[in-house]
Amino acid sequence: MLAGMGMSAFAERARRELWATGEAAGKRTAESHKELTAQELHIARLAREGLTNPQIGTRLCISARTVEYHLSKVFAKLGIVSRRQLDSVLS
Repeated sequence: MLAGMGMSAFAERARRELWATGEAAGKRTAESHKELTAQELHIARLAREGLTNPQIGTRLCISARTVEYHLSKVFAKLGIVSRRQLDSVLS
């Protein structure tokens, strides 16, 4: 829509922001719900390294609560219940 209005710089920024959150323009299939988004994977890797939610949030310029939300989705998608299990499932 932004590109159609001649606002290509804003359109490009919106595309990058969507990509950073792991979203895509296409619909997700029933099988793809188990796949981690780019943002979820990034947060999961930082959590695996031992960073706390506030530390991850600071590094990614998001709130600790947003980190918590993403980690809860990661745990559900991967079928795990703690950060300790991230190392074995992300290898």
